[in-house]
Amino acid sequence: MRITSPKNPRVKNVIKLRQRRHRDAQRRTVVEGLREIRLALEAGIQPLEAFVCPELVGAEAQPLLDQLERLAQEGPTRLYEVTPPVFARLAYREESGGLLLVIPYLERRLADLPLGDPAFLAVVEGAEKPGNLGAILRTGDAAGVDGLILCGGTDVHNPNVIRASLGAVFTVPVAQVATPEAIAWLQEQGLTILAATPEGDALYTDVELTGPVAIVTGSEAHGLSQPWLQTATHRVTIPMFGKVDSLNLSASTAILLYEVVRQRGLRPHS
Repeated sequence: MRITSPKNPRVKNVIKLRQRRHRDAQRRTVVEGLREIRLALEAGIQPLEAFVCPELVGAEAQPLLDQLERLAQEGPTRLYEVTPPVFARLAYREESGGLLLVIPYLERRLADLPLGDPAFLAVVEGAEKPGNLGAILRTGDAAGVDGLILCGGTDVHNPNVIRASLGAVFTVPVAQVATPEAIAWLQEQGLTILAATPEGDALYTDVELTGPVAIVTGSEAHGLSQPWLQTATHRVTIPMFGKVDSLNLSASTAILLYEVVRQRGLRPHS
């Protein structure tokens, strides 16, 4: 089927998914960008819909299109061909390789997080900016975390988060739960809870992080809530020597995650 009008109901619905209330109501979101689509498919995600603009599909995108055509023949994926003007309406980016997916929500419980030995988790409470959350996912992927727990704040299914993560949202398991549930579960698993706060009792480098650990950071504006600060095993601070009184959330999280990597003496897989 070739869609030629931007007023087509399917096109209008994809555009609606830019708003969280429509995403939550339908339990689906949008993925664009060849790297992001490749990682989604490698993770075994079955797209509900795939939109392709043949005029924009190059050599790099062709293998992905071939895979989507197979999924359309074998499974639930519905494949639609669109014109360049229609694709321009669908896509956030000017250049998205001519492909765009609509996928179901990534539903994952805390019990589904694949804990390593020792466990290594990131927890973010109240992240406000999609770019920061996407950057944290990229850092988590690079640092080798077992998963990410989100407590409120920006929706991980926001297309801006998916885009900012460069597809790491499909490589880092994510569970979205309320703060009390996250705290109770981490305590049940026996993880050290390291809470980052400017009022910390110790420098982050002075705390032993070689055992099972959850690195917890809070919102850009308000930091961590009292439940995290009251139940944390350690409250740590990152030293600052300038006149600005706070670090970017994604930068702070990256520093702490890589302190775990440093202390554990981890090396990349060859």
